[in-house]
Amino acid sequence: MSENCIFCKIIKGDIPSMKVYEDDSTLAFMDIGKDVDGHIVVIPKKHVKNILDCDNDTLTKLMANIKKISEHLTNDCGYNGINLLNNSGECAGQAVPHFHFHIIPRKTDDGVDCWPKFTGAKSTIEEIHNKIKMI
Repeated sequence: MSENCIFCKIIKGDIPSMKVYEDDSTLAFMDIGKDVDGHIVVIPKKHVKNILDCDNDTLTKLMANIKKISEHLTNDCGYNGINLLNNSGECAGQAVPHFHFHIIPRKTDDGVDCWPKFTGAKSTIEEIHNKIKMI
């Protein structure tokens, strides 16, 4: 746990939250941003900054619980799908330095657009492929 981390304070109960799901490794709670109905934040209880710092065991448990919550939303709560959002690193828009995913529950024709507005690629797809391919 990190003393100055707002999410660690939520885990410890120092800051109240509306819990959606909790087990020994994961906490999911309602986002207070009031930006879209059903917005949930899912965090590992272990403090890691982002996916780049996350060990495989923590990541596996977190993703399994994200799936469990997502299935609950679609099977039991009347949603038709979900968006998963994650920003890892300040340059990617990560505002809270504790690894987390946002689950945005979706309904058909809800008018919510969760895809970012890109300005266009600056390089060819071939140039970028040659730079980032792993095989």
